[in-house]
Amino acid sequence: MAKIRVLLADDHTILRKGLGALLAEEEDITVIAEAEDGREAVEKAFTLDPDVVVMDIGMPSLNGLEAVRVIKKGRPEMKVLILTMHENEEYITEALKAGVSGYLIKKSAPRDLITAIRLANQGESFLSPAISTKVIHRFIRQAAGDTTDSVQMESPLTSREREVVQLIAEGSANKEIAARLGISIKTVKNHRSNLMEKLDLHNTAEITQFAIKNGLIILDK
Repeated sequence: MAKIRVLLADDHTILRKGLGALLAEEEDITVIAEAEDGREAVEKAFTLDPDVVVMDIGMPSLNGLEAVRVIKKGRPEMKVLILTMHENEEYITEALKAGVSGYLIKKSAPRDLITAIRLANQGESFLSPAISTKVIHRFIRQAAGDTTDSVQMESPLTSREREVVQLIAEGSANKEIAARLGISIKTVKNHRSNLMEKLDLHNTAEITQFAIKNGLIILDK
């Protein structure tokens, strides 16, 4: 029987190793690789072609939600599960819109992750009970005509501009961003200028505030 090939992406080494040890006990699951940031997760997803990617949200270099968007754009058939401590409805909504096969909370029972991996591999979905409740309540509110928490307008930024915003907010200089993204410093400056104009931002501090407010970087882990 072919094993389900899993890629684990989380910037907490101890948690990654713990998940790896947990999954190693299952006869039908094998962890083929680990990633400690979103960009590494994208690269390994495209290179190794795992059956299921288990992705945290709050990661450096490229946050989990953006990494999911990149993976699903390039490999729409690839199954991705979010495993996070964040229960915010905004994150849940964005993850589901991005096409994840499941959204799990880290405090959930370990068996939930194993079940979710197996279901995702079969083309099905899984939500932690607490997340299912939030999704149902949101649906009920919207069905009743409550638009106070309706889905926000799409970001005016391109995927590349969102990457640049996150790296700026994390303190990277233009030269570092250029090296990370494999583009020229001039292109970085152009992206920076364009996104500041689109968002009416005037300095790095305002860019950082925007990144935090819109979940491009996560401060609380």
